[in-house]
Amino acid sequence: MEFHPEGEVNFGILLKQGAEARVFQSTFVGKKCIIKERFSKKYRHPLLDSKLTLKRLNAEARCMTKARKLGVRTPALYAVDQVLHSLSFEYIPGPSVKEVLLGFGIDGVTDELLGDMATQIGAAIGKLHDGGIVHGDLTTSNMIIQKETNHMILIDFGLSFISSIPEDKAVDLYVLERALLSMHSSCGNVMDRILSSYRKSSRQWCATLNKLAQVRQRGRKRTMVG
Repeated sequence: MEFHPEGEVNFGILLKQGAEARVFQSTFVGKKCIIKERFSKKYRHPLLDSKLTLKRLNAEARCMTKARKLGVRTPALYAVDQVLHSLSFEYIPGPSVKEVLLGFGIDGVTDELLGDMATQIGAAIGKLHDGGIVHGDLTTSNMIIQKETNHMILIDFGLSFISSIPEDKAVDLYVLERALLSMHSSCGNVMDRILSSYRKSSRQWCATLNKLAQVRQRGRKRTMVG
């Protein structure tokens, strides 16, 4: 991490920039790490912007830490910098689930591997939801298959929040279902396998899946209306 005279901070190699944050590859105490910086929004009042940014930063750190305590595999959180509005956490080597699924039938991605991934994804979401955490952005880009172990690691808790409401959890699952249908339809119905694993992992699955049926119905109506 370097500080420039004009006040800007160079966190390392920029990997990705979204609407809310920038993601960098850097080092932490000699280890490769990821730094996520929540940048300020110029259209907001500076005091309001700082307050909102800090609130989201702390919420992400809390949800990520709680998820690990629930037994969900996530990167280890190294540091929270409330001045620079950044999080530093463990670098996880490996492809995203999105990359793996796009290689289905081409890059040696077998049905057995597909089933294992679906089982891990469903189990992780079940633990998350039973612990009262809604991820908020369950897409295949936010899941990494760790090299050597083949463990599924859940990342990016930037939109996560605490909730015990079945509908919030159902919407979480619906976001994932839509992502799978739009990006990975050639892989068959992976969502059925994920939901099968979810039922085994979650004690509260019945209420959530009942709500999922309603959320799907609303989604179909919106698609028809346009």
